[in-house]
Amino acid sequence: MKEFLDVFKKTLDFKSRSRRKEYWMFILWTTIISVVLSIIEIIAGLEIAPDIGLLSTIFTLVILIPSISVTVRRLHDIGRTGWWLLLSFIPILGWIALFVFTLLDSESGSNKYGSNPKEFEHDFKPVNN
Repeated sequence: MKEFLDVFKKTLDFKSRSRRKEYWMFILWTTIISVVLSIIEIIAGLEIAPDIGLLSTIFTLVILIPSISVTVRRLHDIGRTGWWLLLSFIPILGWIALFVFTLLDSESGSNKYGSNPKEFEHDFKPVNN
């Protein structure tokens, strides 16, 4: 849940890098919350139109910009520009390419988008004596 909340803290950060863990934990929590909201909508009858729920629509609007920013940061982590996100407008092939990009490991060391967050996290873990 920490990674999910961290994405919201970095909503307007389109310049740095995000690890796979941060990206996929955000996707996982988004999916879980969406399913729960859909169940609540079905039970409570909160549909605006057929197959369009009130709570799901509000949630989608809330996560729209954080979703874009975490995906751009994920692309930066593999050394690609955020403009690659435009692949999402190409049905099937674009979606597959973007999916593969999000699965790739971080570019080692620093790149033009900053230092590797994975290496940074490991450098500062406390040592238990």
